[in-house]
Amino acid sequence: MVSRREFVGIGAGAAAALVLTPQLLQALQQGQIQKRAIPSSGEMIPVIGLGSSATFASVARGSDEDHLLKAVFQMMADKGATVFDTAPGYGASEEVASRIVNELGITNKMFWATKLNAAQGRGGTADPAAARAQVERSFAMIKKTTIDCIQVHNLVDVPGQLPILKEFQTAGRVKYIGVTTTTDSQYGLLESFMRNEPLDFIGVDYAVDNRGVEEKILPLAKERQIAVLAYAPFGRTSLFRRAAGKELPDFAKDIDAATWAQFFLKWIVSNPVITAVTPATSKAANMLDNIGGGIGRLPDEALRKHMSDLVDALPQAGR
Repeated sequence: MVSRREFVGIGAGAAAALVLTPQLLQALQQGQIQKRAIPSSGEMIPVIGLGSSATFASVARGSDEDHLLKAVFQMMADKGATVFDTAPGYGASEEVASRIVNELGITNKMFWATKLNAAQGRGGTADPAAARAQVERSFAMIKKTTIDCIQVHNLVDVPGQLPILKEFQTAGRVKYIGVTTTTDSQYGLLESFMRNEPLDFIGVDYAVDNRGVEEKILPLAKERQIAVLAYAPFGRTSLFRRAAGKELPDFAKDIDAATWAQFFLKWIVSNPVITAVTPATSKAANMLDNIGGGIGRLPDEALRKHMSDLVDALPQAGR
């Protein structure tokens, strides 16, 4: 099995080993990451951020890996990739990340997108007091007077939990609210909430090998003027394993993609409905690589089709 670290042949602190063009290196040094507007407000946020599902959970307070995550967040702050997606359900992610950004003094630089799920079980209902308490715990950890975005996680008890987020929004404590799902079978339900609730954001999985949201969800987000956070951008079929041993196509240079990670991310970012994409990593070198996906030229529709066809033709990843 080829991991991201093995694939690009780098470790934390070895970002210089990335094969970046002089133009991209200059752009990275200048922090010229693209931004996109949140439709409900016009606020501009960077198109590349950081996710934390499955990458932060094992990092406990004071562990040897703390310095790695500090390097990731410092890289984000330095390069302007400030969107951070987390959740109370991601193990210690929210707690650890909150501590680190406060230690670094960059809390107010971060666009903090967390989640709410106080329900018992995936299909359960949430106790309102428990839901409010969970949001308050997020405030206590993050130490921001206003949290940028909170979404109902995995569409769990949206009728019970979304009104609570509306309360926090009305009180001026949460800027944006929304819902998330990474399950195809929930798209119909997601569509219903998008049509019937005043959502600022949705969060869905989207990758060049996982294009299901293009059929209805993304067009509806455009119609309803809802911002979209794209999760799992490196695919359900392990795009790095599928591309292992393959050279980047020659046309990648025409979109300033120096690595496969940038190739995959630029395909996503080039969809104008996507507001930001949040690949997860705990390595600063990978974070720098990902930031390159939001810098420079992007493919047009014809080239996007060519890119997806190329990926579809790659061998399926072994288990």
